[in-house]
Amino acid sequence: MREWLDGYEERTWQTTESGTVRYALIGLGWWTIDVALPAIESSDLGEVSVLVSSSTEKAARLADENDVARGIGYDEFHDGAASDEYDAVYVGTPNAYHLEYVESAAELDKAVLCEKPMEATVDRAETMVERCEAADVPLMIAYRMQTDPAVQRARELIADGFVGDPVSVYGHNSQPLLEMIPDPDQWRLDPDLSGYGTSVMDLGIYSINTARYLLRREPVSVQSEMASTHEAFADVADERASSLFVFEDDVQMISTASQNAHEDTHLKITGTEGQIELRPAFHGECSLHCSRGDVSVTVEHDSFDAEREMEEEFDYFADRVLGDEEIYPDGRHGLQDMRIIEALHESAERGEPVALE
Repeated sequence: MREWLDGYEERTWQTTESGTVRYALIGLGWWTIDVALPAIESSDLGEVSVLVSSSTEKAARLADENDVARGIGYDEFHDGAASDEYDAVYVGTPNAYHLEYVESAAELDKAVLCEKPMEATVDRAETMVERCEAADVPLMIAYRMQTDPAVQRARELIADGFVGDPVSVYGHNSQPLLEMIPDPDQWRLDPDLSGYGTSVMDLGIYSINTARYLLRREPVSVQSEMASTHEAFADVADERASSLFVFEDDVQMISTASQNAHEDTHLKITGTEGQIELRPAFHGECSLHCSRGDVSVTVEHDSFDAEREMEEEFDYFADRVLGDEEIYPDGRHGLQDMRIIEALHESAERGEPVALE
């Protein structure tokens, strides 16, 4: 088993070790300030130079508290204020607001790292891709799992034939949202801001995208069941969701997700010769469990939490902006997830499978 796992934490994607990408962070919620900002500051190729908020006063205050050079309001950003002080934007607003900031960034000729899911609807995601392609600016969707070393190694193992031919995938992602953020009026429970729903858009997308990344296969059909029983979830269909996917080559996947359950994350891929499981998978501290024949190995890495995953993600993005290599999770990659999620909600509403083109 040793030869399969050598080089576990190497950055196989890195092409440059010098240069700096200066970021403007847009949307100053807890994730941006507590996770993204320190991740950039501890990265090798990035620094934060501008903070952008709906309130100029808030942006200026947080800039001062976090030793960032400039804080500006949304209107100032759209007007191009401080545009010579940053090279790229990180968009961390609620889903339905992503497009307007990406459009302005494209007009200002700035590279874009946009949080997942990339927008609230397929149509708006398509517009985002079109705007960035027309302006010839890089667009990456922030799938931090793709640069986690455990996921990277799992991808290499699958490509090298460790599991044989992939047969099935099981993914789960759940969290107690109302305990984490005790506000029934929060944006993740508002379909006008979150998009098609809450559990699949915010949590199920991890299983979907990570499976796509690991398998390098796309779903050809999906089927889903959804239910919402808690009063706080009255406006969204998927407090609980379970979905069946058929990927290319008839690989079967089951995915479950809930925003109102005990926290738990895992992703298991079973093949004709072996099995790979990420457990825990998506909320930091991702661990890799490998089984083949009579041998099982667990590989863990110390202190690789969500901030470290984000650090890797920002360095990957900066590496692509500074160098010539293509971005893998680009806008069209993120757009495919949006089409899959739209199809899942359509399937749940219609009560039948939905084919994907």
